[in-house]
Amino acid sequence: MHRSTGPLSHVKVLDLSRILAAPWASQTLADLGADVIKVERPGSGDDTRAWGPPFLKDGRGEDTEEAGYYLAVNRGKRSITVGLDTPEGQRVVRELAMRADILLENYKVGTLARYGLDEAPGRGVAAGVEPPADLLLGHRLRADRPAPRPTRL
Repeated sequence: MHRSTGPLSHVKVLDLSRILAAPWASQTLADLGADVIKVERPGSGDDTRAWGPPFLKDGRGEDTEEAGYYLAVNRGKRSITVGLDTPEGQRVVRELAMRADILLENYKVGTLARYGLDEAPGRGVAAGVEPPADLLLGHRLRADRPAPRPTRL
């Protein structure tokens, strides 16, 4: 159970992000008290778990497999492993998205669509979610545009 007293303690975030800016953004939300659920690949987890050195040291002073970068940008988050390429994993992500106030993702263009988790009406990850009209949630990259543009979900 998430227990925080920060200014965003009432906010739930589904973090499908990977590598650099988006994990840092969700780390900032967690630092401010948001309940952030980080989704990682089964088996290997997030790519940045292996980004080192530096690595976390064990009790004997030996490197573990946990990179300092990964630990820094994922502090304060809860983590789950979900196979986005499976029907069960897609169901889990949709259910989590329905309960989230914010969905953060930065996959390559077309990745979520390949798994049926894009924002297409009636079938996407946010299908059935009605956000406040003034809620602007980041950028959506499109292959036909040279730069990201703010998009309402």
